[in-house]
Amino acid sequence: MKLSIVIPAYNEEKRIKPTLNDYASFFNKKYKKNFEILVVLNGCKDKTLDVVRETSKRYHQVKYIDIKEKIGKGGAIIHGFRLAKGELIGYADADNATKVKAFNDLVEKINGFDGIVASRWIKGAKINKKQPLTRRIASRVFNIFTRILFGIKIRDTQCGAKLFKKKPIEKVLNQLGTTQWAFDIDLLYRLKKNGFKVLEIPTEWHDQKDSKLKIGKTSLEMFLAIIRLRLIYSPFKFIVIFYNKAYDLFVK
Repeated sequence: MKLSIVIPAYNEEKRIKPTLNDYASFFNKKYKKNFEILVVLNGCKDKTLDVVRETSKRYHQVKYIDIKEKIGKGGAIIHGFRLAKGELIGYADADNATKVKAFNDLVEKINGFDGIVASRWIKGAKINKKQPLTRRIASRVFNIFTRILFGIKIRDTQCGAKLFKKKPIEKVLNQLGTTQWAFDIDLLYRLKKNGFKVLEIPTEWHDQKDSKLKIGKTSLEMFLAIIRLRLIYSPFKFIVIFYNKAYDLFVK
């Protein structure tokens, strides 16, 4: 199989249908049966499952896994990675912020690299609608901390469109353990530590309404997540158990 696309979904009944239709229609014309879209539902309390199930009847390349508990975006992607059969394995957000042609750019340009990520923050990127100023500032501060703590030179680690060759994913998959906001950092850092090369390219991105993010709470959780991840990859790993207890007590 040529391509596997994992789409994590948590309460996406209002936004996922256009995404699935666009992606399935486009890649059906390009690859016929030689691709798959794996929707991993995690803890959905709305009708996302019904929407996905109905779409899968039209496009048999759309498959789904309904995980009843909320395992987070990272957990859902990891689960999808384990099931993916494609030579190329990637993921995209359910809200269609990355249109299918922009995702196809990743497929076309991965070439000699082990992975490729879409970026909203490098020259050539096209942003259909800018995010609120507070989110843009939070994003840049988060990226600065990421570059300092992990030496990852990618300017947009959090864009929800990434693609990798199968071998690198198989290599790092069992090394991944951190989900939620630090998942992308964990994945990119593991790839870096294993010597894999990841290319960053400008993308076209559409900010979507009905975002579930609450900027204050999300910014705090993102910052704490990368601090925890840095501790995991340090001689002070033993501190994480106390860190987790404090997080559960004061933040959750």
